[in-house]
Amino acid sequence: MICTSLQNKDYTQLQALLEQLEMAEIRLDRCALDDEEIDLLFSQTDVPLIATCRLEEESQAPELLERAIQAGAKYVDLEMEAPAAVGRRIREACGRWGSVLIRSYHNYEDTPPREVLLSLLKRACNFGGEVVKIVTTATSKADNDIVLSLYDEVEPGTLVAFCMGEEGRASRLEALKRGAPFTYACLSEEEATASGQWNVKDLQTAVYGGYRFIKAQDLVMPASKSFAQRAIIAAALADGQSVLDGYSPCGDNEAAINAAKALGSEVAVNGNHLVIKGIAAKPGELKLSEVHCGESGLLTRLMIPLLSTLAGDKPVRVTGEKTLLERPLSQAHDIMASFGVRLHPESNKKVNLQNSENEEVNKNVNESRKSDCYLPLSVKGPIIPGRADISGKGGSQLISGLLAALPLTDGKSTVYVHEPRSIPYLFITVDVLKKFGIRIGSEMEGGDDFLETQDWSLCTAVNFHIKGGQRYQAAHFGIEADWSAAAPFLTAGALFGEVEVTGLDTTSLQADISILDILVQAGASMSQLEGSIRVRRAPLSPFDADLNNCPDLFPVVAVLAAFCPGESHLKGVQRLRHKETDRAAAIEEMLTQMGVPVCTDDDEMTIMGTGLTQRLATGRLLKGGKYTSHADHRMVMALKLASLGADAAIEIDDTACVAKSFPAFNELFDKL
Repeated sequence: MICTSLQNKDYTQLQALLEQLEMAEIRLDRCALDDEEIDLLFSQTDVPLIATCRLEEESQAPELLERAIQAGAKYVDLEMEAPAAVGRRIREACGRWGSVLIRSYHNYEDTPPREVLLSLLKRACNFGGEVVKIVTTATSKADNDIVLSLYDEVEPGTLVAFCMGEEGRASRLEALKRGAPFTYACLSEEEATASGQWNVKDLQTAVYGGYRFIKAQDLVMPASKSFAQRAIIAAALADGQSVLDGYSPCGDNEAAINAAKALGSEVAVNGNHLVIKGIAAKPGELKLSEVHCGESGLLTRLMIPLLSTLAGDKPVRVTGEKTLLERPLSQAHDIMASFGVRLHPESNKKVNLQNSENEEVNKNVNESRKSDCYLPLSVKGPIIPGRADISGKGGSQLISGLLAALPLTDGKSTVYVHEPRSIPYLFITVDVLKKFGIRIGSEMEGGDDFLETQDWSLCTAVNFHIKGGQRYQAAHFGIEADWSAAAPFLTAGALFGEVEVTGLDTTSLQADISILDILVQAGASMSQLEGSIRVRRAPLSPFDADLNNCPDLFPVVAVLAAFCPGESHLKGVQRLRHKETDRAAAIEEMLTQMGVPVCTDDDEMTIMGTGLTQRLATGRLLKGGKYTSHADHRMVMALKLASLGADAAIEIDDTACVAKSFPAFNELFDKL
């Protein structure tokens, strides 16, 4: 990125200038700011700011820097010459308040030998520098070469090294090509903070050329289908008339409405409101022969336990369409058998791993998938209440179906889920059912790390206690906006400009709210406004993310990683194998075709990223061309996101499949 150095300005001038800049360095020793103005300046902007204060020019430098840190400065630049006590103080403050510490060395006379600069580089890292800045004065091309060679010794994105002086002017641009997270510019040559500094407009032209960054606001997301489908089915089972607010249509939601009608409920759609008259469901009283689940894996897994309860010993056929017919119902035989339910698939299929010609691998996978089955199938109950220990490795959806069905039975049940995955979705189920009068108790288990942090990824088991004899009651229910739909837009803001999304619940149980944590970890600039979330570009860093609880984020997060300089590691690959496609293989295929190094080892995908600014400066954007979505709505979203950083148009063979979750996605995204 291009960081504009600002000096000799007052608060009003700085505030006006920041609206025009992508990043700025504030010289606290040369700007007339009081304490309150420092607080306001660094706390009320999304623009990534560097606070710096030369020690020799301002005796109160530590106090000013610490003030900026507490106010929210993204970076703080502290010279290597700072006394050890000052270094410790600023380093501790950065750790406490989350600022990135830059340790800097400036030589205004010459360029020392390379071994001296290497020693300084090592010292700066030892002194807490998360980013190291080395700036010397060049008198020859050889000086530039010495300084720029330092990039060969560091991880991408951790060094800003260039030369001052007219001889060093080109090195400021070359620094971005070598992987510097940012370089410095001035508003005009008259306001340069060092000789050889480019003015910001000329540098933008040299780096970005005609590239257009995005800026969008007031983007409204559709209803969460995770909430909508659960609420539609719960309302269909209820005694009385329920109203669901915030509804938006998509393929999966419409499949849930059709299933609700098949159960015997009456459904009226009035704009973004659903009015559902329920059937007052009781065990064994339902008379129907078939339920169609469209292409929805969640709906299928909700209906299997419910039908075994509602229809009793009468078999009911469950059908689906498109990719759903190719997706195995992992462990469904064993899980349902634990409660006395028999599943009768109409066909037996073997698991076929894409891109794997290893017969032994396929044999082993098929052996481990003996309990899998496919639609269409028949369900024959009745479901028998009791206790069962269930592996959560296959996902949460069928367990959610059990949580919805078992309260209707006559006895108590306990569902002990070990090795749980997608834990947030289990608690979405519990939360939605509670709104419709169903009470379920639960305890989460884990080691000391889990007890201390309550991090769901560290949970080793969940124990659900379900009282029988309960009945669904009508409710007025508000459906949340969808975080998984918002993820591509928020990520687009973090990578390619600025995006503001409205109507999202920041206290949501949705697993895909994790996109906020991931973007922050990657270094994006983010703020929560009244009723909206705004994300904008900032220098990014590689990150590690465990996506086992939010696998739908994987394709978008993989594209994010492609623009974070260095190695990012994404866990949860095995959760992707049986989505609408083998999503793990699809992501690898997409990134490889785009020119992004990627490899997968068991459950972890490693992606070697390059920052957008470096890609633009070197002309190494992602490769455009013809791509396949594999009829997977999440892959369409990832490909659309990637297209904003491609060297040519990305043509997708099937974009209509986004209608499964977000029919207006293509139209809305194209407006960016």
